[in-house]
Amino acid sequence: MMLATPLPPAAATRPRVNGVDLAEADETLAPNDLRSRANVELLRQAAIDAGLLDRNDPAPTRGAISEAASDAIEALLERELLTPEADETTCQRFHAANAHRFAVGERVQLRHVLFAVTPGVDIDALRKRAEACLIDLRARTHGEVDRFPKAAAQLSNCPSGKDGGHLGWLTASECAPELAREIFGQPEVGVLPRLVRSRFGLHVVEVLAREPGTVPPYEAVRTAVRQTLERQATASALRQYLQLLAGRASVEGVDLDAASTPLVQ
Repeated sequence: MMLATPLPPAAATRPRVNGVDLAEADETLAPNDLRSRANVELLRQAAIDAGLLDRNDPAPTRGAISEAASDAIEALLERELLTPEADETTCQRFHAANAHRFAVGERVQLRHVLFAVTPGVDIDALRKRAEACLIDLRARTHGEVDRFPKAAAQLSNCPSGKDGGHLGWLTASECAPELAREIFGQPEVGVLPRLVRSRFGLHVVEVLAREPGTVPPYEAVRTAVRQTLERQATASALRQYLQLLAGRASVEGVDLDAASTPLVQ
């Protein structure tokens, strides 16, 4: 009786956009980084098709595009993303519903456990460890011994782990923008119910205390309100444009539908 020869495991699909590789063979990228590269490549190829970039422009190397490609993408977006200016009524309504977002002098006292994304790290395994830590720390009952310092000391890739994960009192300008967006202008105190993603990795964050600062009147922040709404409109238009480009392209090995933000911040 002859035994069947086992088939080798199927090779993972290399991430590509229209045949252009998004990563080198020795690179392991976080899903968000891979999606960002895919979106940039979609825009680079769209700039070529629009005649804004030479067809001999070199493909990106480890995510780095040419200076000419960067300029061409900027010109492409200026032409394609037509977003209306926010009118005064819309600005006033947005401020009335989100006045806390424009508070001045807000501070938070934080501690965190950082699961750093480093070259070659298994992203799925890292996320599972971070989620397990989050669940464990949020499950602490009243009166139970504080487990956060031990978790930070054992698991955190930040030097603050030696101090129980404490970061002290911080303002928004003292945090990475990705952290600031999740933490400031919110009412929550305690371990946040979700992992916070940043350029450094995945964070389990606990807000120990908040100082709300002061909320200026609308007239004092009118320009900031308008800029916020225009940024949101531009981001929405860019997301829709990228979805259109992705629908026309051959995209392999990367899930663009799961992208929460179209480009690296």
